[in-house]
Amino acid sequence: MHLKRWITVSVTLPLVVLLICKGGSILFAIFICMVCILALVEYFRIALLQAQNSKLKTESKELKTENFSAFSFQLSAFIIGPMIIWAAYRNSFDIILGLIILNLILSGLISLRYFKANPSVVELIAKQVLGIIYIPLFLSCMVLIRNDANGIAWIFFLLTLVFAGDTGAFYVGRIFGQHKLVPSVSRGKTIGGAIGGLLATLGAGLIFINCFLKSLPLGPGILFFLSIGVVGQVGDLFESELKRYADVKDSGSILPGHGGILDRIDALLFAAPVAYFFKGYIFL
Repeated sequence: MHLKRWITVSVTLPLVVLLICKGGSILFAIFICMVCILALVEYFRIALLQAQNSKLKTESKELKTENFSAFSFQLSAFIIGPMIIWAAYRNSFDIILGLIILNLILSGLISLRYFKANPSVVELIAKQVLGIIYIPLFLSCMVLIRNDANGIAWIFFLLTLVFAGDTGAFYVGRIFGQHKLVPSVSRGKTIGGAIGGLLATLGAGLIFINCFLKSLPLGPGILFFLSIGVVGQVGDLFESELKRYADVKDSGSILPGHGGILDRIDALLFAAPVAYFFKGYIFL
């Protein structure tokens, strides 16, 4: 398991580094768009799995209606999601907001078609809207950061903090993981691991700013590191909630040793908006 994790990292990390450094903002946005689509596929597989299992004993006509309505909501997400990433590449907040509004309006229109045969279509609206906010909107913050001044350094900064937090929580948790953090959500997450993740994020942040971003003030910097450490773990636990809800172990299997795309970026999804806020409004 550990060997697969490190082999996957050793193969993908150089490609990601090369893309960020040499690919330019347009290729980075395309890459984030691809990640968005793959993550949406995994999200809908998780979010809709429990509902589909509960429908197995229903009449075939109702199940068919459920499948058609679910497909319609997913299709709209796969269209709106990449458009949000494109709007972020254009630095257009108005378009991003408009697309989120448009998505809800389209979801409402789609629901009218299926509500009579399947009143639970309202639940599909909630899951689809959550998916749009959770994945495309949060990922768009990565594109916005990359487009901003000193964006390449900040992308590496964010990835370093999240990776350090994940790694610290994983290995410290294995050694000092006697007390569970939220056992109802994740059996593997521990209080010791959470503290280790925070300390690892703090240490990585201090090293990074001392080497590459010396102009950042130390006080707000420490607050930023701890914020990333906390929200990253919340993002990890939130995805664990989704998987526990659907009774699945991993979101997918595309990354050997890591699971799916969503398993790999769960902490990053919550951390990206926080990093964007700090970069744009705290570190002025």
